Amino acid sequence: MGMTACLAANTLYYPDGGGHLWVYLNWALGLRSFDCRVIWLELVAPETPAQEVQEKVARLKENLMPYGLAEDVALSSWTREPLAPDALKGCLNIDAATSAELLLNIQYDLLPEIVRCFRRSVLLDIDPGLLQIWIDKGQVSIAPHDLYFTIGETVGEPGARFPDLGLRWHHTPPCAALDWWPEIQAPEDATFTTVVHWFASACMEDNPQADDKRSGFLPFLDLPRLIKQPLELATNLGPEDDRRVAMEKQLIERQGWRLRHSHEVASTPWRYQRYIRTSRGEFSCAKPSCIRLQNAWISDRTVCYLASGKPAVVQHTGESRYLPDAAGLFRFRNKDEAIRYLELVGSNYKRECKLARALAEEYFDAHKTVGHVLDRALNG
Repeated sequence: MGMTACLAANTLYYPDGGGHLWVYLNWALGLRSFDCRVIWLELVAPETPAQEVQEKVARLKENLMPYGLAEDVALSSWTREPLAPDALKGCLNIDAATSAELLLNIQYDLLPEIVRCFRRSVLLDIDPGLLQIWIDKGQVSIAPHDLYFTIGETVGEPGARFPDLGLRWHHTPPCAALDWWPEIQAPEDATFTTVVHWFASACMEDNPQADDKRSGFLPFLDLPRLIKQPLELATNLGPEDDRRVAMEKQLIERQGWRLRHSHEVASTPWRYQRYIRTSRGEFSCAKPSCIRLQNAWISDRTVCYLASGKPAVVQHTGESRYLPDAAGLFRFRNKDEAIRYLELVGSNYKRECKLARALAEEYFDAHKTVGHVLDRALNG
């Protein structure tokens, strides 16, 4: 295709989030599969010292280097206050970024005057239901875009449990760049794993503490005592000398979970990828908001497990037109289903591995997914 696309990401202030980076990286590599030049745009708080910005940019470029994306990092101010010239050293400025034919905005709150500079603009919602609530309550502000895509199947549909904001939402699955996520056999001693933030919550509703992963996992915390399959959590609970953290670790390990520190296994995109590829599969619970809102959400992390040929047993978040409940991907509604699905995967593991990869190839291939978005954005 030979065009230039600008991908607005939100990774600069989370340098140890290898899995978080892959959310954006899969889309960028999908664009690259169409021979697009990709400008990686990050917003910077203007009060951030220039030296700190440069340190964060260096870390970002180090993480992007293996994927051929390090040379086109652009920075822009989060506000209308300009960035210090020293902060921009070694990066493209916003004028270079807006020369791209297409903006794929996964950052959300770009200034309207920036969005208007692009020939075509697409907002991609990766927080279905929550984003619409945040906007409706004035907690997030988005500029007008040409098109609005979402990974939630129920966004903008009749019966949705949240507003559509008067916008037309187009559904797209999350994606994995399959050339970068080849199918691989797990070691014999591999476990079911997942990578989570235990206490963190992006929810801005009335009770944010009720929407962390901890709240999602608590009803299922005794699962390791009820099944044969080993389960492991990779998570950053917080400072090791924090009494609350120590008590939480005891609670989790007492139930039979194996614990890993997420920074040990997922601080870079390649460590995160290795952790997934050496797992037996994924077991994970959703945040309560996904259950409450019934947004038919599936995690970008789960998609990476499937692409690697790893079956996933994850919580049901709403009826889907294409997600199976028990074939490569198992979506449980309660503890009994979680137990049954984990044992089913274990009893027919090789078959489920093939079904997992086939599911990724059919629905989550970044080349197909990005191709659909580009076709709508440029020709629709």
